[in-house]
Amino acid sequence: MASRTFAPMLRQALRVSQRNAIATPRRFINTETAPNLYTARAHVVGARTGHVDGENLKVDLTMTKALGGPGDKGKTNPEELFAAGYGACFQSAMNAVAPSLGVKMPTKTEDSIVESTVELVGSMKELDMGLRVQLLVKVRGMEKEDLEKVVQKAREVCPYSRATEGNVYTTVKCETM
Repeated sequence: MASRTFAPMLRQALRVSQRNAIATPRRFINTETAPNLYTARAHVVGARTGHVDGENLKVDLTMTKALGGPGDKGKTNPEELFAAGYGACFQSAMNAVAPSLGVKMPTKTEDSIVESTVELVGSMKELDMGLRVQLLVKVRGMEKEDLEKVVQKAREVCPYSRATEGNVYTTVKCETM
């Protein structure tokens, strides 16, 4: 009896939600079975105050002063590395998707900038932490509407954006220069 009562309400709710939904094309890739395009490896010793070695990477790490560490000059931390990787990957995604949208990206590297901010948020005391990301995309010589189209499409294809979607609160702001 209860299913007869709720079925019409459920159908109505689905019709309303489908009318208000924005159709976003979604690609699904099975990362377990997809062909490997590149492999990066890092050898980490000493956690946040240690050292990282990779094929083309040698980085000393420090605990930032904001988290109670020494914040040693010339050393970095995981959040800075993540910000660098996300920003570079996102900008590459923008360059890759622009032609499919009929948009030409600037040819001078200084005319397209992605400023990425990664924040470690939560509680260290309770060991309940996460990340929050802000991307500021600045492009010279492009209409704001075109830039926003490129950024939206880049969010759909950038591996960092896809990996963090639903897990990391991310905002993207666009500015024309």
